[in-house]
Amino acid sequence: MADSSLLLYYSNRRLSGSFRSLFFIPTGLALITSIFILFYISTTSNLFTHPHQITLLLKPPPRSSTISPLGRQTISISFQNASRRSLESPKIAHFGERSGEGGIGSQRPLGPRLDSVGNYVNKNEVFLDRDVFLEDYKEMNRSFKIYVYPHRRDDPFANVLLPVDSEPGGNYASESYFKKVLMKSHFITKDSTKADLFFLPFSIARLRHDPRVGVGGIQDFIRDYIFNISQKYPYWNWTGGADHFYVACHSIGRSAMDKAHDVKFNSIQVVCSSSYFQYGYIAHKDACLPQIWPRQGDPPNLASSKRKKLAFFAGEMNSPVRQKLLQVWRNDTEIFAHHGRLTTPYADELLGSKFCLHVKGFEVNTARIADSLYYGCVPVIIANYYDLPFEDILNWKSFSIIVATLDIPLLKRILKRISLEEYLMLRSNVLKVRKHFQWHLSPIDYDAFYMVMYELWLRRSSMRVPSSAFVDPIDDQIILK
Repeated sequence: MADSSLLLYYSNRRLSGSFRSLFFIPTGLALITSIFILFYISTTSNLFTHPHQITLLLKPPPRSSTISPLGRQTISISFQNASRRSLESPKIAHFGERSGEGGIGSQRPLGPRLDSVGNYVNKNEVFLDRDVFLEDYKEMNRSFKIYVYPHRRDDPFANVLLPVDSEPGGNYASESYFKKVLMKSHFITKDSTKADLFFLPFSIARLRHDPRVGVGGIQDFIRDYIFNISQKYPYWNWTGGADHFYVACHSIGRSAMDKAHDVKFNSIQVVCSSSYFQYGYIAHKDACLPQIWPRQGDPPNLASSKRKKLAFFAGEMNSPVRQKLLQVWRNDTEIFAHHGRLTTPYADELLGSKFCLHVKGFEVNTARIADSLYYGCVPVIIANYYDLPFEDILNWKSFSIIVATLDIPLLKRILKRISLEEYLMLRSNVLKVRKHFQWHLSPIDYDAFYMVMYELWLRRSSMRVPSSAFVDPIDDQIILK
């Protein structure tokens, strides 16, 4: 009995060992096979050796229209007659082609100059790369062209589609300033074949206040507008809207595209509410429009102002971030956090503070950054996932402090840690970049208008489909060799 038990014990051990061997054999074979596959791909694929000769697959633009007109009432918008020249083949810029130094498709880097260990070569420089910017800026001024969809003065929605007659004002003036200045600039072309980008000229701010449309009707208006231009003109269908852009400062501009998905996902959105966290904003495709309260000239006492306060903030408590700021610092003697109406002039508070706080409210954007720069106060940005204005051009670390929202309790320690030398450098750079955050009806080199134009210029290259492209009938994809 004992002998049979012992025999059974050894038999089970040999059997379990066999099972373990059977388990490791296929695992080892799978590992060896994977290694061979990776080796084969690395030695035969052009993906690793010829990055500009890969086959590009992309969905073709719609054959007729981008928006289905069925089941809705279309808003009537009149257009001027399209030029016959517009039916010519568009310019084609392939990825990897040098379509202008510094832009998309350029071989030159757009980021800051770094040393061998990844640090800024000149961390105090206000530009990420001054030489590249200045050279590209000249090229932009020389060659950049934009086509604007034409509309007559007697159009029923001329107030929405044409520039405002008066000088723009208010918190969302950036949108109106840009369109008003652009329409009179040398960047405009009436020859669509020379256009790098196409401007969708509707004004979100004016649609919002138009009683025929209002907030609730903006999405329908945009959907109908895109449908109309895609039927009347060929330009939209060349790229599915990828070489089109619109400008909006009010946050409604983002949700306005919810019924025009091609605009949201293909077109360039130049918006003030430029947060990575917001649905519909795509960093690097889209761009941040600086929200600027229009002011002319310099503050009368900018040079002589004495900045006795460490930091200042005033605003509505319309976000958890602002509520946290007030909760922690409302009774502090060095950080002045206010809500409600101020008893002193707003300008005096900005002129009397070393640091001015830009704190995320209902939206990530406010005019406070531009306010701070205008009054020579170093901006402290307390807002996560914010795609800052002109971030492709300016080195924000050279003239501002960025603080994570979780670090609000550490705010004083962070600001106190900045030495006098560092503060003077920040303040000096604030005065250097102020001109980039100002609007002028007659634009001045490097002002807000030209900086936005440069951001658009960087995004100008797009893939356009040549007439000889092959459309795969199986999966309805365009294949470009």
